Amino acid sequence: MLPLIALVLILATCGAIKIYLKLTTGWCKSRTCLLGKTALITGANSGIGYETALDFAKRGARVILACRSPAKAEEARSKIISETGNENIVVKNLDMASFASVRAFAKEINETENRLDILVNNAGMIGRWGETTEDGLPVLMQTNHFSGFLLTNLLVNLLKQTQGRIVNVSSVAARRARDFTLEKIVKQNRRFGRDYAYSKLCNILFTQELARRLQGTGVTAYSLHPGVVKTNFFDNTSAYFKILVAVLLNLFSKTSEEGAQTTIYCSVTKGLEGFSGEHFSDCKRIEPYKTAREPGLARKLWEKSEEIVNL
Repeated sequence: MLPLIALVLILATCGAIKIYLKLTTGWCKSRTCLLGKTALITGANSGIGYETALDFAKRGARVILACRSPAKAEEARSKIISETGNENIVVKNLDMASFASVRAFAKEINETENRLDILVNNAGMIGRWGETTEDGLPVLMQTNHFSGFLLTNLLVNLLKQTQGRIVNVSSVAARRARDFTLEKIVKQNRRFGRDYAYSKLCNILFTQELARRLQGTGVTAYSLHPGVVKTNFFDNTSAYFKILVAVLLNLFSKTSEEGAQTTIYCSVTKGLEGFSGEHFSDCKRIEPYKTAREPGLARKLWEKSEEIVNL
């Protein structure tokens, strides 16, 4: 009898948590039209990146899908066109684990596009701990922070022409970066998930300093936590970890569409200009995590990142 009661209690608790998550999920209600505007999303072939691109396409934007896999990006492009009727969807190759790829991509965008209204630094990963890139950096840190930092700086003049928006997808995992130091972002940190927490804190700090440096240009920047989202984000982790994640995600996660809402909100909602540099979750502004409030840290990270990417 006791095991049955325990099972019922567990199921009831899980159900209550699921209901709570559904009721508290923020939805972007803005009807902003993006006709005539151009939006660029990194990692746009799946997950919240795809849902963000789909939403922008429905609003009439020219959408650039910046992806590592051309085949998957073309598949995403076809689906978006089929669903929205918007054929102004462009696929561009971009590997965030390579500075050479980022520079070549940015050069092409600057030469071929006459405007850029929204830049969404969405591409990210978890796993592949211990691996380094051709640039000699931890692959996770380069993919999640350094390449987005470089790409944004290479495209910022194009964004200034339209007084555009920059949206950086971070995570609540930044809270776990309590022992963060600038020296650790160029080293392999083998403690579980620590590199990921560092990279997500970097996204927030980068946004803060970016907003400060862009004051007076009309360009604004925002960081956000999308929520725990059921996507293929954990494909690079171990088999056992993927099984555990799959169980937990099925119980407690958002869908990709739900997870994309705060990205969309920060990209299109009118009246957010006064909150440039702020952090958002569930379509509302939240206080920065304690790890992101150390005085001067954002500026120091910027200077370190400039040095690393040879900007």
